[in-house]
Amino acid sequence: MKIIEGVIATPDARVAIAIARFNNFINVSLLQGASDALKRIGQVADDNITVVWVPGAYELPFAVRVLANTGKYDAVIALGTVIRGGTAHFEYVAGEASSGIGSVAVNTEVPVAFGVLTTESIEQAIERAGTKAGNKGAEAALTALEMINVIKAIKT
Repeated sequence: MKIIEGVIATPDARVAIAIARFNNFINVSLLQGASDALKRIGQVADDNITVVWVPGAYELPFAVRVLANTGKYDAVIALGTVIRGGTAHFEYVAGEASSGIGSVAVNTEVPVAFGVLTTESIEQAIERAGTKAGNKGAEAALTALEMINVIKAIKT
């Protein structure tokens, strides 16, 4: 029986991070978590990490698709935060971000990690950006690195 499992260390990986400016006070923490995990745990060189800022979570799928299609990156990480408000806007933005990024993930051969918070409150977002619930940016980065290695193993 052959078992394929990915490892995290990926020193030669080229990783792009698409990140939303909207809710920047949360997203900066997600970016710090992702960058730290890539460099410290994944051993990715700073020069191999590209950060692309987009206006909001709604714009993430398009940016992720363009990044994935360049052929320059071994993985793309999407980071952002959508916080529920008093209108249906949350459902539209969160749903389109999720389905759009998911579509890129299954329609390209580049691993795409989903690090977009969809929370009921600012407090929940803060918890998931580095306090009680860990840092979802770091988790997305570790997922991206593992998937790079899983895909390499499958192809060889």
